[in-house]
Amino acid sequence: MSINLQALLAILPILSAGTMLVGFRFPARLAMPFVFILTALIGSFAWQMSVSNILASAIQGLFITFNILFIIFAAILLLNTLKHSGAVHVIRQGFSDISSDRRIQLIIICWLFGSFIEGASGFGTPAAIVAPLLVALGFPAMTAVMLGMMVQSTPVTFGAVGTPILIGVQNGLENTAVIGDVSMEVFIQQVTIYAAMLHAIVGTLMPTLMVMMMTRFFGANRSWTEGLAILPFAVFGGLAFTVPYFLTGYFLGPAFPSLLGALIGVGLVVLAIKTGFLMPNDHWDFPQREYWPSHWLGKLETNEAIPIRSMTVLRAWLPYQLVVILLVLTRLPELGMGDWLKLVKISWNNILGTAISASTTPLYLPAFILLLVSLLTILLHGMSVRKYQHALHESTITLVSAGFVLIFTVPMVRIYINSGINGLDIASMPITLAQWVSVHVGEVWPLFAPVIGALGAFIAGSNTVSNLMFTQFQFSVAESLGITTALIVALQAVGAAAGNMIAIHNVVAASATVGLLGQEGATLRRTLLPLIYYLTALGMLGLILVHLLKL
Repeated sequence: MSINLQALLAILPILSAGTMLVGFRFPARLAMPFVFILTALIGSFAWQMSVSNILASAIQGLFITFNILFIIFAAILLLNTLKHSGAVHVIRQGFSDISSDRRIQLIIICWLFGSFIEGASGFGTPAAIVAPLLVALGFPAMTAVMLGMMVQSTPVTFGAVGTPILIGVQNGLENTAVIGDVSMEVFIQQVTIYAAMLHAIVGTLMPTLMVMMMTRFFGANRSWTEGLAILPFAVFGGLAFTVPYFLTGYFLGPAFPSLLGALIGVGLVVLAIKTGFLMPNDHWDFPQREYWPSHWLGKLETNEAIPIRSMTVLRAWLPYQLVVILLVLTRLPELGMGDWLKLVKISWNNILGTAISASTTPLYLPAFILLLVSLLTILLHGMSVRKYQHALHESTITLVSAGFVLIFTVPMVRIYINSGINGLDIASMPITLAQWVSVHVGEVWPLFAPVIGALGAFIAGSNTVSNLMFTQFQFSVAESLGITTALIVALQAVGAAAGNMIAIHNVVAASATVGLLGQEGATLRRTLLPLIYYLTALGMLGLILVHLLKL
């Protein structure tokens, strides 16, 4: 089978998913079962995967599906708990006191708070937390999902305390001790600096783009300029995150750029709001709710309770503060708390006699912390057990539709990735695609390196997995072309972060948290715009750095 035919067959599942979801606007519950069957057939007949390997890959996918559903359930449960305790009412009022302008609220909640959550936990958690919170604060559900997906870009490379770099890149290079003429530790730091620099340049405009897309697609006037009206403040909000983000990556390494960048950024932005620095002269809000089209709305009930007794803003936010603190504490390897939580492990090695294994560590998942905090909220907010039961019931209902879609989506992804385990001794489908691209582009590879990273994230829904798949390949291409290997690997990692904005199962997960399943194609059509911006800017930067600055 020629490389051209392999590449054509390898891209067929991706094209089918994109065409059905974006082109024909099929809901994911119809598109993804078809794409699952198509991928399994291609794996079986073209890649000669055994039935055992296909089934084992599907089972491996179900383990991951459990993790995703657990996070969705726990994130919704915490929000519903806060809704029934009256905390959401207080939080909404608190944001109105800071600023009732939705553009300002977006920058604080989605860009900065979402980036902090990404830095602490990763794995799609920001959208799962931020999207339902935005809905509770009065944002349309479709807006919340779009924004929740867009924030999964700049902070993602250093999400989960640096996991995409420390695990994805390092293990993607087969964990060798020396890379070229430097140690692995030095190489990882070089990649970190390049990645932080690239993200800082491109990501600074993300809050502006987020605001513009909100005013264009969800404003009464459908106006880009209403978003541009806040340009000075939005750029300041971007810089408030990206400058400390870059400095942290440069001086401290890959574990804390997103965490510290967001933490410092929140302080700077809130201070700017209170002092009126760069604040817009106009005010922007969504149209009145009765004028919202039906497809903007999800099934998440947002009629929050009013607290029985007085509740301060600090107390209302206390559960989310606990989530952040516990996520950070359990992700710091120096403390060892994460290792303790990982002791509870469910695994299946050599599934059905294959080389494929699967495992989950449920207590280490962000979902466990969200679940724990939701229980603690009963005491923190003086809730009745009956109200918590209502929150539990509402959250359980939300899982059903999401579970059906993800049961097909994630196993499809694992078959696609595991197709390298075959009877032909040929590379897996994603690697085959990457090889075909590299053969046809040559010296302009820096333009395409981020696209390969994004492709991996689109398929796998993970920056880390994309890095595991493609880092060695990107390194080898850079070596063969005489290009700085750390820069090309950084372009891979940054492109993979951008690809999270269109990762199908992340869109499904985010949609599920606000009860908007069935509109995944609409979300993907919109998030393609920031993805194109991100990848184009990265590619041009890559070409400049390689061919003009000779890095």
